[in-house]
Amino acid sequence: MVPLFAFALLCILYIFLFKKATDRKNFNTLLFTITILAFLLNFVWELIQVPLYRNSSYDTNHILFCALASVADTIMVLLIYTGLAAIFKDLFWVKHLRLIRIVIVVLIGGTGAVLSEMRHLSAGSWAYDDSMPVIPVFNVGIAPLLQFMILPVLIYFLSFNRLKIINKK
Repeated sequence: MVPLFAFALLCILYIFLFKKATDRKNFNTLLFTITILAFLLNFVWELIQVPLYRNSSYDTNHILFCALASVADTIMVLLIYTGLAAIFKDLFWVKHLRLIRIVIVVLIGGTGAVLSEMRHLSAGSWAYDDSMPVIPVFNVGIAPLLQFMILPVLIYFLSFNRLKIINKK
């Protein structure tokens, strides 16, 4: 239910921002790049952390589960970007990626990761292997927390730099 709500909110934010966009082509190019990079980088991260989860292996079912998780991760990366674009009133806010904005993205991503992990762990969606380092206060794994503290900033930075390269041609 939460991914559907997040996707609906993302669609609403996209429509709202697209209507206000003066440079719709670059806005769409940026979001497309964020989408592709978010899926690919999250999928790789999901696959790398497989051994940190109980009863996980590199079989077809689990790889498909990682791909599905990466789709949800992509929605969240896009939701953070478009949400901040609406708050900052700047579709290309990543152009001014100063320390305060990086901290905001890291805090939002980290908070979202903690809440998501707590929900999934309590629902029994997955469990950590003994090899997963856990943050004691929240009892959530460090790998998924770092995933959402690091990847969104990296994805936004790489996506905007790709847009700059495209526009120089």
